[in-house]
Amino acid sequence: MNQNLAFADYAVFIIYFIVVSTYGYTIYRKREKNEHDAKAYFLAEGTLTWWAIGASLIASNISAEQFIGMSGEGFFLGIAVAAYEWVAAIALIIVAVWFIPVYLKNKIYTMPQFLKTRYNESTALIMAVFWLFLYVFVNLTSILYLGAVAINGLAGGEYLHVIMVGLAVFALLISLGGMKVVAYTDVIQVAVLIIGGLVTSYIALTTVGHYFGVGENAIAGFKVLMREAPEHFKMIIPKPTAASSQNDINKYLTFPGMLSYLAGIWIINLNYWGCNQYITQRALGADLQTARTGILFAGILKLLMPLIVMLPGIAAYVLYENGHLPQLVGGKDGAYSAVLTFLPTGLKGLSVAALTAAIVASLAGKVNSISTIYTLDVHKKYIQKDATDRAQVNIGRYAIFAAMLLAVLFTWNDLLGIGGVGGFTYIQKYTGFISPGVFAMFFLGMFWKRTTGTAAIVGVIAGFLLSVLFNEFAPALFGNETLLYTAYTNGKGGFEIPFHICMGLSFMFTMLLMIGISFAGPKVNPKAFELDAEMFKVKPQTTVLIVITLLIIFALYAKFW
Repeated sequence: MNQNLAFADYAVFIIYFIVVSTYGYTIYRKREKNEHDAKAYFLAEGTLTWWAIGASLIASNISAEQFIGMSGEGFFLGIAVAAYEWVAAIALIIVAVWFIPVYLKNKIYTMPQFLKTRYNESTALIMAVFWLFLYVFVNLTSILYLGAVAINGLAGGEYLHVIMVGLAVFALLISLGGMKVVAYTDVIQVAVLIIGGLVTSYIALTTVGHYFGVGENAIAGFKVLMREAPEHFKMIIPKPTAASSQNDINKYLTFPGMLSYLAGIWIINLNYWGCNQYITQRALGADLQTARTGILFAGILKLLMPLIVMLPGIAAYVLYENGHLPQLVGGKDGAYSAVLTFLPTGLKGLSVAALTAAIVASLAGKVNSISTIYTLDVHKKYIQKDATDRAQVNIGRYAIFAAMLLAVLFTWNDLLGIGGVGGFTYIQKYTGFISPGVFAMFFLGMFWKRTTGTAAIVGVIAGFLLSVLFNEFAPALFGNETLLYTAYTNGKGGFEIPFHICMGLSFMFTMLLMIGISFAGPKVNPKAFELDAEMFKVKPQTTVLIVITLLIIFALYAKFW
């Protein structure tokens, strides 16, 4: 088992880098005549095809948090973590059918613009600043940290900061060309991450088969996983009892059984895919049918993701428990890197390229969104109202540099403590502090005409405060008098509410609060969106895609329930 990269691995990686860079530069040259066109830079001129939209959505979504963090949760939880991906596919159907028509009909290009159009300028400004902090200090930092740690482990363990800077610079090269360059290079990135990810999963399964004497056969290896770790192939984590081990308690805290499906995992996915800048910049430059098809294509690709990013974690668990993995550097988040060490020379380079593709594509997509929100919703409105298109493009590039620099600085010594809680859970939990309020604000704003601007502001603030209350203070106030609480994982005693349940409770009370405030306001809201049945109709080919996706999800849940 060779833990370091060989010359052939570096050669494969360099080829990947050259191909992506060359293709990106080619796309950039094609739009060079629109170099200083703000719409062309931020929104890709509305020319993205359905396959580019779908691939770009997946490339921005699948990053180190999935390859490293979700693989780590696969090691810890098992297939239950796949619920994030399979529920996401359903969420993408909901977004394609009901959310996107509302955005397109009202010519929405950024999320703060939605809030200004539907509510008021104060709500838009509050959320623009909120999103900028979230994207920089949660999303970018976690992606950089997890990605750099993973690649550093394969490169010998001595180059963490060099790799971190290299990932940031690579992402900058792509993102400075604008959304069209980001989106079309994402097509290559997705192809690399899927091929490389499938290769890694295949080698992981054949390695399991080899060590357990059933031959180097992927199907036989998968059967070994099901035999050796049957608890890792259950979608529902059982609620702990007084006799449960701390490990079982920790699993329930991460994914609290059926209660996750009542609210938490839906809020995570619908907020992420339906109220997120990444969606608007890729889908809203296109016509409705192209946008819908692209989003549904992304939903179908999501069904593959557990095979690519979760299965290696389960393989690592079985190998580790049976003494075939000597150690896991970085705890459960080291599971994916540990599996990569089994790959032969050359294929290891392909897998590192796949991991890098996921990291760089996601970084580029996020800094492009940061740039768009800052330039269009903050700088042009409040700092330089008469900014020309050329000035807006330049400001956008400065914003990209600033965001990436801040992310590198905060990640340099893991200032946010990402490594201490597990990367995937870190992102889900702390994004979940704002998701209930934001999703309630968007959902009511789209589909209930009476929702007021005051209710929106109160809702997003209340959603955050309620999340803090349920996560940090409610356990100490109520002790273990309710079935919602289980023991802390930090050894200090006390009780903790699983964060999925916290999100559900926060969302429920936020909705009730917003509805009450809106009923106290005027009966007619002139800013409400006009909806009609025609805008939500879907074409037959769209219906076919939806049915295929739902049938696959039903079959998967029927198999592993």
